[in-house]
Amino acid sequence: MTTSTTTPTDVATRGRHAAASAPTGTSTGNPDGAAAWAVWHAERERSLREPHGWLTLTALHWVPESPTTFAGLPGQWWSDAEGVHLRAAAADAIVPAGSQDALRGTHVQDVAEGASRIVATFAPDGADPASAVAVELVRRTGRYGLRVRDPRARARVAFEGVPTFSYDPAWVLDAPVRWYDEPVAEVVGGAQPGLEHHVQVVGEVDVVRDGVTTTLRLTGKPGGGATLLFTDPAPGVADWRILFVDRDAVGGGADEDEAGEGVRSDGQPGPTLRLDLNRTLNLPYAFSDFGTCPQPVAGNVLPFSVEAGEKVPR
Repeated sequence: MTTSTTTPTDVATRGRHAAASAPTGTSTGNPDGAAAWAVWHAERERSLREPHGWLTLTALHWVPESPTTFAGLPGQWWSDAEGVHLRAAAADAIVPAGSQDALRGTHVQDVAEGASRIVATFAPDGADPASAVAVELVRRTGRYGLRVRDPRARARVAFEGVPTFSYDPAWVLDAPVRWYDEPVAEVVGGAQPGLEHHVQVVGEVDVVRDGVTTTLRLTGKPGGGATLLFTDPAPGVADWRILFVDRDAVGGGADEDEAGEGVRSDGQPGPTLRLDLNRTLNLPYAFSDFGTCPQPVAGNVLPFSVEAGEKVPR
């Protein structure tokens, strides 16, 4: 079993059938919400179309300790305590990140656990240099991997947009939230077999539907942004999805009490967090077989269908 520390990816379509009714007693409307969502969705699709975006993943190679060649990649690659080594000749025409010249000899790169970065580019024979393939170095569960990002990938070339549910203001929720004084460490699985991710749970929210409360845990960094990864039985969605949460997005339906905490939609005192589930996203694993995304923490399962946000793209 291999281990990692990070952010969010492999897909299986959920063929579940449950009619989606919006949560009751917790939603808040916004007359400008649909227009703002349309702008946000257009930007999301624009970012996916970028030359080395998530639609361009075409391979994931785990790097062994002995020099190895990989199909479609120039040079020889191997890993050790220093990082990942690349040995190439001028004829390989592979350019290390930060350089203008093709590598002649050996180059070593490293990356932190759970992180990734582009370490080299090359233009395949006959390809336009503007369509250079990028080699991304990743480190997951103590293992180094090379992920190939090719602008000519079929997923990018054929991309016509991400399918979504229609915007529905009923899925903008003001949920009671409890931020932890100290994060709680958890280990979760990943989109690739054998991967583990070390995440930090920084708080929890209560999502209410038809009088039933489901508590979901938020992951992130203390004092920083937070994410909500969850599963639900909605038809036509990926196995799990993600919502990026703004800690400062206090529920608009909350009135300030004397302590400045607010009053929740159920009339009880305490802070609330606005969750716009219309902005629920697919993780990279939903677009290709080469994502390494973390799964939700145990228990982050909604018993009702969230027919909001992005649907499975393939």
